[in-house]
Amino acid sequence: MAKEKEGWDLDRKLEEYAREDFYPFHMPGHKRNPVIFPNPYTIDITEIEGFDDLHRPKGILKEAQERAARLYRSEKSYYLVNGSTCGILTAVSAAVPPNGKLLMARNGHKSVYHAAYLRGLSTAYVNPCMTDFGILGAVNTEEIRRCLEKEPEIQAVIITSPTYEGVVSDIAAIAELVHGFGIPLIVDEAHGAHLGFHGSFPETALHLGADVVVQSMHKVLPSLTQTALLHLNSEYISPESIERYLDIYETSSPSYVLMSSMEKCICMLQEKREELFETYDMRLKSFYRKAEEFSKLHIMRKKDFSKREIFDLDISKIVISAKHTNLTGSDLEKKLREEYHLQMEMYSGFYVLGMTGIMDRKEGFERLYHALKEIDERISYVEEAREDTRQLIRALYTLKEKKMEMYEAMNLPVQTIPLKQAQGKISADMISLYPPGIPILLPGEIIDADFIKNIQKSLKIRLNLQGNADIINERINIVKI
Repeated sequence: MAKEKEGWDLDRKLEEYAREDFYPFHMPGHKRNPVIFPNPYTIDITEIEGFDDLHRPKGILKEAQERAARLYRSEKSYYLVNGSTCGILTAVSAAVPPNGKLLMARNGHKSVYHAAYLRGLSTAYVNPCMTDFGILGAVNTEEIRRCLEKEPEIQAVIITSPTYEGVVSDIAAIAELVHGFGIPLIVDEAHGAHLGFHGSFPETALHLGADVVVQSMHKVLPSLTQTALLHLNSEYISPESIERYLDIYETSSPSYVLMSSMEKCICMLQEKREELFETYDMRLKSFYRKAEEFSKLHIMRKKDFSKREIFDLDISKIVISAKHTNLTGSDLEKKLREEYHLQMEMYSGFYVLGMTGIMDRKEGFERLYHALKEIDERISYVEEAREDTRQLIRALYTLKEKKMEMYEAMNLPVQTIPLKQAQGKISADMISLYPPGIPILLPGEIIDADFIKNIQKSLKIRLNLQGNADIINERINIVKI
């Protein structure tokens, strides 16, 4: 009987959590609201007669994707049920031939790096600026120009906009620049499926010249986890090429439950977009206005940045800074979760991030405001901001010396050694800060003394480091040569 009960642990835990009063300031964007939807078991089918085939759509799935294309005003839109990861792998593969060269923003999601590995690509990097606020800012257009002029063999550019924290780069200027070199621009807009639908939010990259835009519907919109869209508007990448690689990277058994939730979301936006976004905008702006009274905690705003640091900001991401307090990001996240039953999306060294969307309720914004107000009244103000955490994150994202390409390092024998003995060695690991999953060290890069020191500092302040390395026990894999 004990073994039988163990098999129900996940079901039971999910059901128990659903009955509790935790409010979700995290993805998925439906925010666990009871949207009218069939029992998933009753609609879970395969490609039977009359229900089309996502890989060769001719009927209802073709119409569904065309409906998405009309909503987003793209030439072609494709349903993704393997998340944005599937779309990124597809876009990079369609844009760059095997053993080609890709220019990417260093803050790319790990799926971009995986695409480079799978295609055997050489990679060049452009670092987003580090803002005075302490987060990664926009990708500078002139930095991209310098890279393209220096390395004319680059065949495509990919950047992330908006970032996890909502930072938006100047996509129109970057697209014009990149196209001037005769190559395509791919934008990882996973966190921006809502962009372009309301004046309070930045325009989507899809309407600013990007060739391929990949969006996660589930992050901010009322669609089930794992659903995403790939939009194509390009003279450089053909639909046939996109479809060829979707055949490779997308499951051959796409979930009709997930696709049905995508269609429901698209239809909801078609029919109620104005009403949903107006209500959401009112609640979100009301929260930001009231939060201005906090004297110790600070809610990130566009005015916190210079024009050099960011082009625009997506305010759907609520970034709560504790850098002038006696709390760390981890401390603040724990207080919100344990004392107020507010589950946030993520925390970093000195801030906490909450994700919002059109399905957020008035109750949620009010609970968050009152919780932060009480915390703000109880905590201590620190006159000098704790620069150490911000400097640490800045240092972690510093570009490392590349000894060999990532795909070369990942195909060589490896050896596991203590981290403190790894200085000067070539990493065989990808190590990322998660979320959002941005690599701070890649296979093929040199492990230097500063990196070892910064990893040890990160562990002390409980930054979440992920990868193949056993970082908790301070061991790392190196290339054995």
